[in-house]
Amino acid sequence: MTAAVFFGCAFIAFGPALALYVVTIATEPLRIIFLIVGAFFWLVSLLLSSLVWFMARTITDNKDESIQKYLLIFGVLISVLIQEMFRFAYYKILKKANEGLKIVNPDEPPPSMRLLAYAFMTLVIILLHMFWGIVFFDGCEKKNWYTLLVVLLTHLLVSALTFISPHYAISLVSAYVIMVLMGVWAFSVAGGSCRSLKMCLLCQDRDFLLFNPRST
Repeated sequence: MTAAVFFGCAFIAFGPALALYVVTIATEPLRIIFLIVGAFFWLVSLLLSSLVWFMARTITDNKDESIQKYLLIFGVLISVLIQEMFRFAYYKILKKANEGLKIVNPDEPPPSMRLLAYAFMTLVIILLHMFWGIVFFDGCEKKNWYTLLVVLLTHLLVSALTFISPHYAISLVSAYVIMVLMGVWAFSVAGGSCRSLKMCLLCQDRDFLLFNPRST
């Protein structure tokens, strides 16, 4: 039973992301390089966030629950801000690289249910980071700064739901609603349309989907 729960949660959390990687990234060496660079930026942002959290805990050195709660909120806020700053830095690097490449080419649930909730939350976070990246980069490209603000605020909201809210059902439902909205937005700014979605679902005209993503 333990093995089944483990593999089930692992497939829920990482299955869709792995499928997207195999279909869209794995066949292109250059995309793999960009993916690794993006992962490096994200890890560095988390490292800086951890350092800020460690220093804050060291300075306060207080076990009072109210202090710990405010520290958690502060840590989440700083972590999201640092991640979005690194996302913007990554966009700038990709922009410069692209220019160069054009020349070259309530009750505590049982442990298994808690793990299942974590698996679904991990899945939504992975997909949201993909959608946030698409929308964020589009906002930078078009100088729509309100878009960056929306990404920042939704990132903060999902982080708060993930780390602060004790109600798994409410957190999951809210996070998935945000994921669907951001997914539709990302699909739209990436050039998707009802026609292209229909052709994709019906597996029609593969060349059209690969080489004309902005056609309607």
